[in-house]
Amino acid sequence: MPGMWWLVGVTLVGALLATYLVWTAGRVERLQDRAELAARALDAHLLRRAATAAVLAERRYGVELYAAARVALDVRPDEREAAENDLTRQLRALPLDSDDPDTEAVIAASRRLALARQVHTDLVRDARAARGRPLVRLLRMGRRRPWPRYFDIDEPTLVAPGDIVED
Repeated sequence: MPGMWWLVGVTLVGALLATYLVWTAGRVERLQDRAELAARALDAHLLRRAATAAVLAERRYGVELYAAARVALDVRPDEREAAENDLTRQLRALPLDSDDPDTEAVIAASRRLALARQVHTDLVRDARAARGRPLVRLLRMGRRRPWPRYFDIDEPTLVAPGDIVED
């Protein structure tokens, strides 16, 4: 009879360990999925901002802004960060008029982009932290997917004269 309790204990510890490993693998997968969805949302916001900037350039500001917006719309993924930073610099150099609906659209798109970038950064950080844990690395959980990448761009939020900036 004493040997039976030992077997029950080992079985219970094994079941708890298996449950923990399944939960951990599921968490790594969920965080990876969320980081990928955030990357897609960030991409959509980048495209939206570039498109609104192109419209603004066509109607009001001209060639340099339009060129930067077109490059941001058409660039290869490995050159995207540089193109987005260039577009941000072009937009910041403009005398923004908050009464102009096209300017207001670019400002709104830039604010949504800033939020999407922050969400993406947070989720990538969490996914990378989960994948970097020793047990996860040892058991190679998530190995079928590439490591989530940060998207490193300048702060895209634009402010028109007269806007109230909150810290």
